[in-house]
Amino acid sequence: MTVVLQLPFIAPYSTDPMIGALRAHCVAGLERHDDGVHARVISLPAGPSIVSVSWHEDHVSVSATAGTDSVVLESVVRRWLDLDADHSMIEPYFDSDDIIAPLIAARPGLRVLGSIDGFETAVLTVLGQQVSLAAARTFGGRIVRAFGDVVDGDFVAFPAPETLAAQSPEAIGEAVGLTKARSKTVHTLAIAAAGGLDLGWDAEPVRFRSELLALPGIGPWTADYLTVRILGDRDAFVPDDLVLKRALGVSSGKEAAVLAENWRPWRAYALFHLWTKEAFL
Repeated sequence: MTVVLQLPFIAPYSTDPMIGALRAHCVAGLERHDDGVHARVISLPAGPSIVSVSWHEDHVSVSATAGTDSVVLESVVRRWLDLDADHSMIEPYFDSDDIIAPLIAARPGLRVLGSIDGFETAVLTVLGQQVSLAAARTFGGRIVRAFGDVVDGDFVAFPAPETLAAQSPEAIGEAVGLTKARSKTVHTLAIAAAGGLDLGWDAEPVRFRSELLALPGIGPWTADYLTVRILGDRDAFVPDDLVLKRALGVSSGKEAAVLAENWRPWRAYALFHLWTKEAFL
């Protein structure tokens, strides 16, 4: 018997951008998206589960394979899909802002996409550095197929840190089609995660950032992005992101950071509004 949950949220919830983001980042094997229903493997303490989510007027419906701990599953999905945000408190903060207020008017209730698993998100982010989103999805699919475990015949779980740490950088690079430098970064990240690097949503923020930046191939953009996605820091920001700078019409991360000072303590929502603006042009 499957586990079925109905997880309420405080309306409004701008579903199209969230669905669009999930579809755009969908990794073959690990995930599947079909007509507004997103299905994927979620690795929980009791083992991997196939979880499907769909959106309704005031709640998200969740179904999962039998044996899934519903309490743990609810916690993961609520963080992943930003179900606990109260936009009646967030959006009025931007009422007088010439940049963000029109974007909120166009898409009230926009949410920040979170993370199912910190290691998975970190590896997929590294794979997406300096390549197109399509290329990043291709790399993600390859790493899942090469090193993940099959779940229920149709899906493949993302490989655990220990699995990738046990490979050589060369083996990872050959299987995924990565440069030597990128393969080394993935391998080093896996070794660090297997050895205790905390990539959980409740990691200590300063340590999280400093330990990531200490790894070769991980710079400020990646650390900033993972702070938004994994930690769920709603004041985190990615000032040197190319899409963000294009949306703001600025040429440097410093300029973007100065503008973003007006958006504290909700800079992550401003960030996602600006990213969404570019995606929906």
